[in-house]
Amino acid sequence: MAGAHTLAETERQVSEKLDGLTVDLRATAVASNLFRAATAVRNHFERTVLAKQDLSWTAFVVLWVVWIWEPIETRAIADEGGFSKATLTGVLTTLEGRGLLLRRKSDTDGRLVLVDLTPAGRKLMKKLFPAFNAGEVAISSMFTAEQKDMLADMLRSMTTFTEGK
Repeated sequence: MAGAHTLAETERQVSEKLDGLTVDLRATAVASNLFRAATAVRNHFERTVLAKQDLSWTAFVVLWVVWIWEPIETRAIADEGGFSKATLTGVLTTLEGRGLLLRRKSDTDGRLVLVDLTPAGRKLMKKLFPAFNAGEVAISSMFTAEQKDMLADMLRSMTTFTEGK
């Protein structure tokens, strides 16, 4: 339960409120449950794995994106992470202050800022990601391997479809 009402209570209330309208309740259930699940997963990871390292979800995403793609331009980090450049600037400042990453001007275009992890940042990610993945395993443990593949494919399709809109 994320709020004052259970999921079942909320779905029942929505169904009652929308009764008589020409709407697709299955589509509503898909979109709203996707949002609920994403929020629940994010909150779970922030309370558990990330709290132990004093990291927010956004800070973790920044570290992850830089770890995977370094060196990477700041605008690409914002695009990959799905947040504004203003949000990114604050997170980069915090992570740089903690000694986990460094910003530098591009050698080819002085207007561009590149980001790399520091050795401490790489060490943190090598330690943190296995713990994060253990959490991923736990929250998806109710699914079979085939169901995980199918769900991942469906979500990937939804992501690709909405990115093109």
